[in-house]
Amino acid sequence: MTKILTVNNRGYRAPSAPVVVVCVDGCENDYLHAAVAAGVAPYIGSLLATGSWFLADSVVPTFTNPNNISIVTGVPPAVHGICGNYFFDTALGEEVMMNDPKYLRAGTLLAAFADAGAKVAVVTAKDKLRKLLGHQLKGICYSAEKADQVSLAENGIENVLDMVGLPLPSVYSADLSEFVFASGVKLLYKERPDLMYLSTTDYVQHKAAPGTEDANSFYCMMDSYLSQLHEAGAIIVLTADHGMNAKHAADGSPNIIYLQDLLDDWFGANQTRVILPITDPYVVHHGALGSYATIHVAEEIALAALIERLSRIAGIELVLGRHDAAAHFELPADRIGDIVMVSTQDTVLGTAAGRHDLSALDVPLRSHGGVSEQKVPLILNRRVQGVSVDRRLRNFDAFDLALNYVA
Repeated sequence: MTKILTVNNRGYRAPSAPVVVVCVDGCENDYLHAAVAAGVAPYIGSLLATGSWFLADSVVPTFTNPNNISIVTGVPPAVHGICGNYFFDTALGEEVMMNDPKYLRAGTLLAAFADAGAKVAVVTAKDKLRKLLGHQLKGICYSAEKADQVSLAENGIENVLDMVGLPLPSVYSADLSEFVFASGVKLLYKERPDLMYLSTTDYVQHKAAPGTEDANSFYCMMDSYLSQLHEAGAIIVLTADHGMNAKHAADGSPNIIYLQDLLDDWFGANQTRVILPITDPYVVHHGALGSYATIHVAEEIALAALIERLSRIAGIELVLGRHDAAAHFELPADRIGDIVMVSTQDTVLGTAAGRHDLSALDVPLRSHGGVSEQKVPLILNRRVQGVSVDRRLRNFDAFDLALNYVA
């Protein structure tokens, strides 16, 4: 490899040791501190003294796809193009998932490092991310969800279940994330990749608040695998795609603003289209309800007046027009509709009440998507040098810190 590899206008040094970046879906500092305080995460606790522990900003909307892709490209959605899990494709005239690599506008540093001669491995919990993370990657890339279907031709590896030594996990379980961590440890010893990216699922965080038994059990499991990665000599960076907050009233009922019902009442049907970018194939634990929405509006509706009217709704934190939102959140203006809305910490946004099946919510709703879930940990197991105290750190600085600033 060359000494400096430039990817998306950022320079990265060749790794001096295996670099493992872990995106813990739905994690926030409160989960980590609670687990450390309970004595179930001693390795993570040790990093307060021996590593580097920062608080960073994730990408808004605080959803899985835009943040994971930002982490592996090192740039915001305005550059890489992925601004949600789901959006309205104006060229197709259809609402679609943003899982197809054709929506990427920037290459990943994973693919660039592999092209430069590095050995690269990627393991993601859900298969929805695999094709985006593995776009043009000459290396190992598979999902825990479909670990029984991997092949050398498609995934760069085979016999994953035998290698990991765990059964195929349910997509709605903590086991899905454990399979990711167990894969990472096995791959580090077996393949010794130069770069490895591990991405988990937020199934536990949607159900369990920081400090609860289920949450602490999850972080205890994670702590054990991180310790093993450390013992194997890896430079570890732990960050998250977003935090998580309770989105319900004291009686446990969800706090929901049904935007499409509201707009249809104001303007009639087919005059507006509300898009919920949290939408993905796995809605059991959140009912496709998050704290961020975009709206496409008919030309005859006065945008400024509508923005002002929406801003007055209780539970709404921010309403911005397309270009203001694109500039404020570093988003691709052509993919976010005419209006962007963000709700407050305890409130979620829906389309129409009849479109959301909440029957599978067996605990009070916890979700994400807004500014209130933007703060995430950015932790390294090594000391870093030269990071300005004035620098606004982002979760997508993970590889930058690991490769350019580790002492």
